[in-house]
Amino acid sequence: MNIGIRAHDIDNQSLEELVTKISDKGLTSIQLALNKSFPYMNTAPGSLSPGFAHQIGRAFREQDIQIAVLGCYINMIHPDQTERRKALERFKEHIRFARDFGCGIVGTETGNVNAEIAYTVENFKEKPFLEVVESVRELVAEAEKFGVIVGVEAGVNHPIYSSKVMKRLLDSVDSNNLQVIFDPVNLLTIDTYQNQEKIFQEAFDLLGDRIVILHAKDFIVEDNKLKTVAVGKGLLNYDFVLNYIKKKKPFMNILMESTREPFIDGSIKFLKKSFQEA
Repeated sequence: MNIGIRAHDIDNQSLEELVTKISDKGLTSIQLALNKSFPYMNTAPGSLSPGFAHQIGRAFREQDIQIAVLGCYINMIHPDQTERRKALERFKEHIRFARDFGCGIVGTETGNVNAEIAYTVENFKEKPFLEVVESVRELVAEAEKFGVIVGVEAGVNHPIYSSKVMKRLLDSVDSNNLQVIFDPVNLLTIDTYQNQEKIFQEAFDLLGDRIVILHAKDFIVEDNKLKTVAVGKGLLNYDFVLNYIKKKKPFMNILMESTREPFIDGSIKFLKKSFQEA
């Protein structure tokens, strides 16, 4: 079992401290969002270089920690064309230097018709979908040049909001440099969470061959809304999800997110136990 974490869910004061804390937890991989994990470094557009990427990557490699995903979550259909262009160029910069970090996947969600990411049915119309296709094609074309994967994550707050729409995106772009980051919680709403196994099975049926990362978090119902909580502290049917992963996706990176102290050790223990029993 290959358990990791979003690096910015670990509090740290330096690169060395971050690496040590992750290693001490026995975690084997991370999703690394440069600006979130290293706010004290210049990670602005135009700042990346092979030397910078090698320095960061080497620190993790020395502790046998894989940078499984470079997180570069952008609004790829930002309503302001200038901001959209900046976002796409930032993502492409991550693609160009991903291999210097020792990483093969750059990940994102698909944005929002508004500048702020929030639920709106306007995302579900045809125009936003076609704009996502245009942006993803541009990113994938860059990824193909550098031998890197663009990992796209679906979510109900985004134009790619379901497994069926994700499948349509995969078919529209038609490149193996486009793969899927699967976050089960992101596919659920207050109206659908009680049918979660059906929703997850649909994802496995439609997307299984293209799923390369599992995001692990959990949820509870609070004030008639789904609230994200640490892994193992909520209602997600991990037995169902991990049974599939165990059978179909050996050693796939399982990256915890929204799981911070003091819950990390308990969440790791929960995942290991659930995986063993799946």
